[in-house]
Amino acid sequence: MEFEQMSPRRPYIFRAFYDWILDNELTPYIVVNTSIYGVLVPQEFIQNNQIVLNISPQSVGQYLANNEQIEFNARFSGVPQHIVVPMAAIEAIYARENGVGMGFEDEPQYQARRESLSQQPEQSKPKSNPFRVVK
Repeated sequence: MEFEQMSPRRPYIFRAFYDWILDNELTPYIVVNTSIYGVLVPQEFIQNNQIVLNISPQSVGQYLANNEQIEFNARFSGVPQHIVVPMAAIEAIYARENGVGMGFEDEPQYQARRESLSQQPEQSKPKSNPFRVVK
């Protein structure tokens, strides 16, 4: 089987680093490329098409990670948000306390997905959370 036909390595390496960081009682952070289709994060915190997210169990709720994406609930400036990050959008995972972690290289399996999704019409891309707090 050719490398390009295999499943991407990123979800497996991501989960291993996530567990390793937690096992060492550190705080896992991820760097997300917000220009990738399917990323759902608060738009006001994006800088240069990136956002850094704290994904520690103490900071997120209903965390779910599979081979396609991670998703969870978190608060940003006190406002609850549902976050979705496709695996293709995760650029790095590291421990906040010491910066130890790993950056991810592009994988051919994700490149094909990026090219096909970049041709999607702009209106089909997810927008920021449509809900607002009513007091």
